[in-house]
Formats: sequence, structure tokens, C-alpha cells
Amino acid sequence: MDVKGKKIFVGLSGGVDSAVSAAILKRDGAIVTGVFIKGWYPPGMPCTWAVERRDAMRVAARLHIPFLTLDAGAEYKKYVVDYMLAEYRAGRTPNPDIMCNREVKFGAFYRFAISAGADSIATGHYRSGKKDQSYFLWAVPKDILSKTIFPVGAMKKDDVRALAKKFNMPVAEKKDSQGVCFLGSVSINEFLIRELGSDNPALLYTLGQRVNPDGLPCVASAKQGPWYVVGKDVEKKEIQVSKTRAGGARDIQFTDANWFMEPSEATEAQCRYRGQRILGRIEGNRFLVTGALSEIPAPGQSIVFYKNDKLLGGGIITA
Repeated sequence: MDVKGKKIFVGLSGGVDSAVSAAILKRDGAIVTGVFIKGWYPPGMPCTWAVERRDAMRVAARLHIPFLTLDAGAEYKKYVVDYMLAEYRAGRTPNPDIMCNREVKFGAFYRFAISAGADSIATGHYRSGKKDQSYFLWAVPKDILSKTIFPVGAMKKDDVRALAKKFNMPVAEKKDSQGVCFLGSVSINEFLIRELGSDNPALLYTLGQRVNPDGLPCVASAKQGPWYVVGKDVEKKEIQVSKTRAGGARDIQFTDANWFMEPSEATEAQCRYRGQRILGRIEGNRFLVTGALSEIPAPGQSIVFYKNDKLLGGGIITA
């Protein structure tokens, strides 16, 4: 894509991927503006947003590009945090990073950029290879995705880091961030215990999750593992565990679909990030599994559809 002379707002997270994305666009002649998106953070719990913003500012300074901060705290709280807690309380498995992308990193950011006169937005997401993050992009509206540039989308992480050193980026050696987007160094388990309490394991564990048998009466007499959650009852405050997470229906039902291509073209689906690709076909709001199924699809989780590694769309699993 020819970006020369185009006004592009780049989401600068403070990490190496977005830094290199901005550097590539500037090198190719784009008029680049760096934007740090400030989210919502749990009161009274440690967070790293100030450090990340500082690193993003250092990148912008190195590239000699304008730097802006977008306060998307309200969107984070409503569409990511409140959604996530509601799903856990209902015993489902939420996808906060997918909602974060749809409502914040692409939604609020896109609206902010366009209102400021941008032609496009850009992010440091990967769309192929080992680091493929397309699973998290299925819910982004088609019109926004068509106006989004992914400068490192088809690159390997090692090549991105090599470019970061070539561009002399101040974050070239920075480690990748882990965990839920708005929690920073706080673990999801810590946050859930604070918000939901610790007395109901059915609220804290998700289907397919690996668990430690210590403290779980149902498996206290059999320590050999690994153990996985295969069922749960929120009312009874119980979880069921097994030494395998294989199984599940051959008919995966979903709702709230978002499509970039014709649903009938889908030949594979993925029910968890970096999970197995399941062979099958779509009929209405159901994905009929024809291949092997080694894990249990969890209600609330996303099912994302592909054909030859091309993202077709996705939806939210209901059963």
C-alpha cells in the first residue's frame, strides 16, 4: 500500500511492535502521528500505564513525530471491564481482548483519528505466522478494518526486533506484554478474586482451564495431573475436572457474528487463541465439526472462522 503523503495515526502502546510500525510508515513517506490510548485501571491496584506512555513518548520523540494521548477510560470500563465481569458472573468465558480491540483500540481510536483528519489508523498487530493475532480481530467492524494498516502484520517477531535496532528504537529490547490489556502487571486471577470473591470456583475458572488439584476436594485424593475444568455449576459453586479437556459437541452454536467474507467459505474454526484449528462447515448460526475436536468449546468464548489462513469472521459461542 502506498502511504506516501497519507496522514496516519499509529497506536503507540509503548511496545516494540507499534514502535516499528510507526517507523516503517514514516520511512515510507507517511505523515505519522503517534497516539497512546489510556484505558481504565483498577483503583488501588498497581498498573503500568504511566511507564507505557513514557515509552510511547520516547518512541515518538526518536521518530520526531507528534504525540497525542487518547483517554478511552469510559469505553474500557463499559465495554471491556463491565462486560468481562458480567460474563464471569454468568459462568461464561469472556474475551476481554476482543472487546478491547472492537471498542477501544479500533473503535474509540478510529473515531478519534478520523475526527482529527487522519486518512487511516495503524497498529502493531500481527496477522500471520507464529504471532498471528487475527483471532482477536474478528469483531472489528469491516469498514474500520479496511482503513487500518498493519505494517508488521506479515513479519516475524525476530525481524521486527531487528528493525527496532536498525531504527534505533528506545524499546528495541523491551519484553512483550502479557495478560489482559487493561490489567498490566496485575494477574486476571487477582482481579477476579477482588471483584467476585474467592468462595466460588465456578466463577473463577473457565472451561478447558488447567487447574492445580490442591485445595479442590473433588480431586484431593488423586494428585497426578494435569487436570482440566470440563464442567461447572455457578449455583452450586462447583467445578468438574478431568485429565483431558477433549470432547464437546460436534455442533458449535454461535451468535453476534461479524463477517468480512461469505460464511459459506469457512472451512476451519478456532475456539481459543492459539487453540487447534477445527475442520467443519457453517450452517446458519452453527459450525458443524467434521474433524477432530480436542477441547471443549466454552460458551462466551469466541469462535473465529478461516479459509486457508484468511480471516473470514467470527462470533460468540452460545453452546
